[in-house]
This record gives sequence, C-alpha cells and structure tokens, in this order.
Amino acid sequence: MQTAPNKDDRLIVALDVPDVLSGLDLAQRLGDSVSFYKIGLGMLTGGGLALARELKTEHDKRIFLDLKLFDIPATIEAAVRGLSGLGLDFLTVHGDPHVVRAAANGRGGSDLKILAVTLLTALDRADLDACLIQPGALPDLVVERARRAFLAGADGVIASPQEAALIRALPESQGRLIVTPGVRPTGSATNDQKRIATPAAALAAGADHIVIGRPIWQAPDPCAAAQAIRTEIGSPAA
Repeated sequence: MQTAPNKDDRLIVALDVPDVLSGLDLAQRLGDSVSFYKIGLGMLTGGGLALARELKTEHDKRIFLDLKLFDIPATIEAAVRGLSGLGLDFLTVHGDPHVVRAAANGRGGSDLKILAVTLLTALDRADLDACLIQPGALPDLVVERARRAFLAGADGVIASPQEAALIRALPESQGRLIVTPGVRPTGSATNDQKRIATPAAALAAGADHIVIGRPIWQAPDPCAAAQAIRTEIGSPAA
C-alpha cells in the first residue's frame, strides 16, 4: 500500500553525521519539524542501528535504513529477516530482481517496506559507461529497473526527481512508493548530486517522499531550514 503523506512525513532528513551523539543532537534541534529520518552506511559504524532504535522507540520517529543491500539471495533474505525485527519503516536494496525477491521474502509479515534502488542520483551516463552498464538513455534504464523491481515485489523505488514522473506513469507503480534523493531547495548547492530538482518539483512529479541531508544539517539553523522546506512543499505546520 502507498503511504499517504502525513504532516511533514513527506520530508525525510538524511542523518549523514558521524555518530549517534551527533544524530541525536540534530534530531533534538529539529524537534517536531521532522518526523522521518534516513540512516545510511556512513553512520553504520558510528552506531547507526542504535540511533535508529532510539529515534523509533524513544522519540516516535519513522526510520528509513538506507543500506542498499546487494548479495546472493540467501544472504539478502537472512539479512532482511534480521533487520525486519527492528521495527523500522523503509529499507533499501539494489533493484536487481533476485535481490528484491529475496528481500521481500526476508521481511516476511513485518511492516518493513522494501525500496529498490534504480540508479544512484550521483551517476550520469558517463559513469554508467565506466561501470559497463548497458547502453541506453539513463531515464529509460531507470524506468525499466523500476518496473522490474515492482514486478519482483518491491514496495517502492529510489529514483531521482527527474525520473519520478516517468516511473509514476508505469501501471506497475500503482500503490507503490517513489522516494527521491537528489533534492535540493531553491538556491542550495548541488554537492555531488547530478540529477536533482527542488522539493516542490519532486513531489509534483509523483514522489511520495523527498530525502534531504546537507541543506538541512549543514545549515546554521537546521530547524529553520527544515521549516522552509516544509513551507515550500506546502506541508502543514507541526
């Protein structure tokens, strides 16, 4: 089932900070202005799973665990089975059908949503060539990977805002989530992202959730930065 946007639920803040203490400090500074956080690989060795559990159980936040898992099916299934017991909300795996099927099996009857990564938003066609990815226009490859991931059992996909409308047009996308990183508020630096859009444009294109990190946590006032983004996307006040 597609998750209906709730309050500021459409905004997911990426906690790309060094450790648990930094993450908790940022979450406390953001307070009720943010209800959904992403914790990725960069935080994993800094206590990311402990932070995820604390934010979920002690602060009633939704948690997106962005691990982009990729391995043989048996390993994926075992890993997801273990992670599904943490009570988290979203988990990313690579969008290859065998990975998605194994992840869907591993989460069993839990509420964990499996999100399939199409192509990373920091990549362009030249990067794909260097990785020996088959020829073709990048949007076409993203849409086809999304379609195959949905057919394999993904609850949603990760894609850049530039492909969100194309994916939403797929019949297979009905009732599925589209989560877009590579989102930059008007006037923000692009950093290492190559396929970007503003928050409002990403949602208008069909995204259910937008992921924003550095423009918030690097801001002098992160809470004000988050509130400005919510204003831009028309989110209700907390």
